Amino acid sequence: MTSELFSPLHLRSGQVLDNRIAKAAMEENMAGDGQLPGQRLLTLYRRWAAGGTGLLITGNVMVHAEALTGPGGVVLDENAPLKPFTEWAEAGKSGGGTLWMQINHPGRQVASGMPGVVWGPSDVGVDLGRHSSRFGRPTAMTPAQIDATVARFAVTAHRAEEAGFDGVEVHAAHGYLLSQFLSPLVNTRTDQWGGSLENRARMLLDVVRAVRAAVSPSFAVAVKLNSADFQRGGFDADDARQVIEMLEPLGVDLVELSGGSYESPAMTGRPADARTQAREAYFLDLAKDLVRTSSLPLMLTGGITRRATAERVLESGVAVVGMGTALAVTPDLPDRWKSHREADRQLAPVTWSDKALASAAGMAQVRHQMGRLARGSAPRPRIHPAYTLLSEQWKQRGALRRYRAWLSASRDAETVSRPA
Repeated sequence: MTSELFSPLHLRSGQVLDNRIAKAAMEENMAGDGQLPGQRLLTLYRRWAAGGTGLLITGNVMVHAEALTGPGGVVLDENAPLKPFTEWAEAGKSGGGTLWMQINHPGRQVASGMPGVVWGPSDVGVDLGRHSSRFGRPTAMTPAQIDATVARFAVTAHRAEEAGFDGVEVHAAHGYLLSQFLSPLVNTRTDQWGGSLENRARMLLDVVRAVRAAVSPSFAVAVKLNSADFQRGGFDADDARQVIEMLEPLGVDLVELSGGSYESPAMTGRPADARTQAREAYFLDLAKDLVRTSSLPLMLTGGITRRATAERVLESGVAVVGMGTALAVTPDLPDRWKSHREADRQLAPVTWSDKALASAAGMAQVRHQMGRLARGSAPRPRIHPAYTLLSEQWKQRGALRRYRAWLSASRDAETVSRPA
């Protein structure tokens, strides 16, 4: 396999990525009325589509209207109108590249105060020390709820294909629901979904099978997986290796490797593992080990900002370089690299001593840059993280009011339409 950054990549589904650079998923929090994509998301994705990236992966689209990571989340379920998603697909593909939708269920990682449900494999809550109250307390899912959730992933994937997306990425990283099932720290079940890694991986594998069956063979199916959770006794690199082996026969095109969760936010550049600190490609050490045994092409995401680093990642055997923050600040970075130029600005990391608060502020900073791009403005990477965090909290209050009203109206409509 060539390691050239601007060479095409042929996938099992028959899709061909124009180059090896992907915009990794970043949660935009930009849902319009009805939790649907609106003009801001269209503008944002047109900006990225024009920047030379071979693959764009959307921020997570929720499969369950009652389970959102935050009130600004986009929902694609059986009741959502398809036209806004068709327009989103057209915007994301307007530059000639490939567009995948990341599909997700938050599980226990639902902000406290949100309506709806907070589910997990077990009733183990998110432990953020004095910040733990930021998240709701989960209830353990019943077998019926697990089966219904698997079906929801398949419905969302099918409708994404109908809308014109080229593929989906099933999110099984960063501490969301499928990652929670994989984690021996969070999943304390004693039934067929708990205990051994085979059991803990059961829900993910069932989701992938259901998704693959719901879409056409030429539609791409990818999985985002933690290379490690960076928690003692948690999901580790050997677990990741075994799960990749389990995914191989299921028609998966690509596995994206990241790492961490809200409890250990390595994905924001603050890993608990010292050997990956203060580096650009946070998870490259672990990825190198996984590349040796993986029969599936791997994508690596986490802190890549310079072409030399991207080339080094590809030289390790990784097939696709994923970037998030760098493209929120410089949306045309791939085109710059092609003409041997680098970004002229970068987002400084948040170095507050409170790790949970620093992670939240770092993510708020990135979303602030995306918000500026969505308004047609230039990024402002030097803005103070405290400002972006407070500004986001203020906006979230308004979004929460709108989400509450929409969810209540949706429930009322469902009750009226249900046969007596």
